[in-house]
Amino acid sequence: MRKLSFLIIPLTLLSSYTFALETAPKCVKVDQQQIAGLFERWNDSLKSGDAKKVSANYLADAVLLPTISSQVRLTDAERTDYFKHFLAKKPVGKIDGRTIRIGCNKAIDIGTYTFTFKDKSTVSARYTFTYVWDGKEWKISTHHSSEVPANN
Repeated sequence: MRKLSFLIIPLTLLSSYTFALETAPKCVKVDQQQIAGLFERWNDSLKSGDAKKVSANYLADAVLLPTISSQVRLTDAERTDYFKHFLAKKPVGKIDGRTIRIGCNKAIDIGTYTFTFKDKSTVSARYTFTYVWDGKEWKISTHHSSEVPANN
């Protein structure tokens, strides 16, 4: 019986280890250039003028803290409403500087960007995009954007 317990304990540990490996998330391989391309995908959707197309870049429960609104947008309808008004200005974004961090099925793109509008006015802002792999594609899980304050 004692010999049998020496055999059972290692087998139990091995099966636990195998189960942990099977349930551990599989990390999607991605590089900084691919994550940078997600901003271009988002910016191209802005150029489309279609607020629903822009909102489709976000997870259903994504958080948007927009540049030119004080209202936090938590639903697809709220994000679409914000982008309807924002897109009326015909914005085009350009990254001024960025840092990208990549984890397992998550990535963060943080930096500064400038929007140029149809009337040639501009707004410079700080941004943070957090992305997650939803099993099919990369989606925005949080997006914070705030106007760069005047230098003091």
